[in-house]
Amino acid sequence: MIRVALPLFILAIASSGMTIADDKKEAGKQTAFEHFKQLAGEWVGKAGPDGHEMRVIYKVTSGGSAVIETITPGSDHEMVTMIHPDGDDLILTHYCMLGNQPQMKAPGKADGNKVAFTFVKATNLKSDKDMYMHDATFTFVDKDTVKAEWTHFQDGKASGNMVIELKRKK
Repeated sequence: MIRVALPLFILAIASSGMTIADDKKEAGKQTAFEHFKQLAGEWVGKAGPDGHEMRVIYKVTSGGSAVIETITPGSDHEMVTMIHPDGDDLILTHYCMLGNQPQMKAPGKADGNKVAFTFVKATNLKSDKDMYMHDATFTFVDKDTVKAEWTHFQDGKASGNMVIELKRKK
């Protein structure tokens, strides 16, 4: 009995060790979307060159398949951004106070602690000369710090950046 049980016990321990090692490998390969899901909650910080106060709420929705970012909730300038996977990529649609809705795409695999979205198209954009958000890069500094850099275009070219640095509200 011991001759049969001991090898099975050793095999079980060895298998569980491989599972733990595999889990650690997977943790290092976090998807870009997982970074956004971990933002769930309320964030506060500063934005722009004048460092005005900023409040942002992130919420995981639709059975975990999308993240809603609400910028300055409840204000006259409230904006919503939806982020979700699309195959191997990540899609961001920004519902801007300017009345247009730029859509951007990023690779679904995380590139370290950054996720860089590039412009795909926009709805309600009368002309590429109108102002709209063209790209956005999110840097996940640590579990309680995120930095977002948004570039806006006007007259068909980059016309400025908005940098938002946020801390998780505790």
